[in-house]
Amino acid sequence: MNRIISNLKRPFPAFVLVLLILVSLSCNLPDPFSASSPEASLAPAPTVTPETTPGAPPPADTPPATVPTPETPSPTPETTPPQTTPPTAGSPIITSWAPPPIRDTTPPAGLADIVAEVLPWVVSINVEVTSTGFFGQPSVQQGAGSGWIIDSNGLIVTNSHVIEGAQSVTVSLNDGRVFAAEQIAADPASDLAVMKIEAAGLPVAVVGDSSNLRPGMMVLAIGNALGAGISVTAGWVSQLETGITVPAAGPGGSETLSDLIKISAPINPGNSGGPLVNMLGEVVGITNAKLVAAEVENVGYAISTRTALPIIQQLVETGRIVRPYMGVSLQTLTPEIASMLGLAVDEGALVMSVEPGSPADDAGLQEEDIITRMGDRDISSVADAVEVIRSSQVGEQLEVTFYRGDTSSTARITLGQVPSS
Repeated sequence: MNRIISNLKRPFPAFVLVLLILVSLSCNLPDPFSASSPEASLAPAPTVTPETTPGAPPPADTPPATVPTPETPSPTPETTPPQTTPPTAGSPIITSWAPPPIRDTTPPAGLADIVAEVLPWVVSINVEVTSTGFFGQPSVQQGAGSGWIIDSNGLIVTNSHVIEGAQSVTVSLNDGRVFAAEQIAADPASDLAVMKIEAAGLPVAVVGDSSNLRPGMMVLAIGNALGAGISVTAGWVSQLETGITVPAAGPGGSETLSDLIKISAPINPGNSGGPLVNMLGEVVGITNAKLVAAEVENVGYAISTRTALPIIQQLVETGRIVRPYMGVSLQTLTPEIASMLGLAVDEGALVMSVEPGSPADDAGLQEEDIITRMGDRDISSVADAVEVIRSSQVGEQLEVTFYRGDTSSTARITLGQVPSS
């Protein structure tokens, strides 16, 4: 024992002391492969934010992210999830509860007052058309359209294509009465028609001046959409004095309609012939077409009252429209066509054919002539030429400038009357 005590009193060698310190420290160091070590728990996971892309430098004004290190660990709060119980079905939630009272106020009328004034003179039109089936058997098909009352004695305005080929036409008024159309006068070239029903004292539309419209003005399209009764859609005037080419009777036939109002109000089958109404409740157009394509939305057209009223008056007074006639078939000349044919000009109306014995034939016009001016108006398309002719009178002499090859010439054409079919 004394020897042991004596040995303990001797000083420890230096290497023994260092060894004991290392052993002591190793008892407090964490296992580097343990999941509880600071190195394992604090290693940051990669993240991507909407503002940055992996590998891209952070924005200049974004402070550098702070990543905790083993020397400065972030405390992880320990939370205990709340104790939940499944919801009870079929039991009272609050035993004594009353819903909030319904507010007894009338919302602003907005467009409702305008619609209320208009509805009495808007009508639904239903037609029956007999067609021949595959085996030659006749079948009756139903069609629907719209119209509006222009005279208290039963004059109804609609589109020509609504009643085209119909064996029977009935008109349903806003008050529920139904009348058979007794007389019809139509003009396919303008897509306008007037019919007469045996009634008197009817409410009459107020007709407005379409020339007062401007792009961006709000308008209402009212009609028998989808044949399901009178309904209302709203939109904006998108463009004025525009034109489109629509199918017409006969194989490959077409009609060019001009001075149309382009609108964004949704148009559906059955709206044709219905009124386009401004914010004063006035008819400023007659809805007649829509543009249909997969990528197109809410592009509709209406015939302006400025164009429609003279035609309506002539239909009522004479039953038909007497139109001036020149006797040519035209195609709009484009730079592409001009380049392909090697023409001297790249804009105008290209004469595709001349009817023998027509006013154009008598004046010396020929196939492949290019009309560049009619009267006092430059011509850059077929629509321009059609508008000039339709605004002229039968018997009027029209000065026409045209190119034949590289030479510009002028002819004086005396307009005739459209031959009766």
